[in-house]
Amino acid sequence: GPPHHRRVRGHRPAAGPVTTMGTASRPSPIRVLVADDQELVRAGFCVILEAAEGISVVGEASNGADAVAAVAAHHPDVVLMDIRMPGMDGLEATRLITQGGPDAGPKVVMLTTFDLDDYVYEALRSGASGFLLKDAPRGDLIAAVQAAAAGNGLLAPSVTRMLIESFARRPAAAVPAPTRLASLTAREKDILLLVARGRSNAEIARELFVGEATVKTHVGHLLAKLGLRDRVQAVILAYETGLVVPGDFTD
Repeated sequence: GPPHHRRVRGHRPAAGPVTTMGTASRPSPIRVLVADDQELVRAGFCVILEAAEGISVVGEASNGADAVAAVAAHHPDVVLMDIRMPGMDGLEATRLITQGGPDAGPKVVMLTTFDLDDYVYEALRSGASGFLLKDAPRGDLIAAVQAAAAGNGLLAPSVTRMLIESFARRPAAAVPAPTRLASLTAREKDILLLVARGRSNAEIARELFVGEATVKTHVGHLLAKLGLRDRVQAVILAYETGLVVPGDFTD
């Protein structure tokens, strides 16, 4: 049918300056696609998500190829993607779904059975916005979908640590930092550094003595300048360009 967010009737020019903050209209629900080859797991996720306010499950898929087709058909905002599926796996599907760039496709959250999955780094490089353990409590599942939809990547602390350790074992980045990071202001670079160190917006705001909204704006700008989907991709870039060196900071 027609896009449900387009309201034509009753449209009239606003009298004063328009602000998009805190508008009264209810936001359209976050559209989620669940891809997992185990039917019971898939059904469980769907039940939890459908019950959550502001989330709507728009489709299911049992393998990577189905997931890619379902994304084209249903245009979800977030895809929950099992890494290990028969045929086309979650990694390949994620690559195909996110290849259009930051604004093109949905955000992908990888579902994994355990933290230290060998695929973590590769999945993030493939365009995933984060990870969720399959046995996570339902509140975490809902929070993960909301965070991904809002453009905040999410990684369990243990996964972040592992990611950093995997960088520590890698040879120095081939890409010199100036090429990718030259467009950033000094303040944006400072913020990217703190994002890469796993700080939240609130922590960055305290550290730099600015408001949290200011940090959020800076993060948005630097992601846009670098053509990145979310914070997780920013962390990877910070390590790959040598802006952050593993082991050069304390937790």
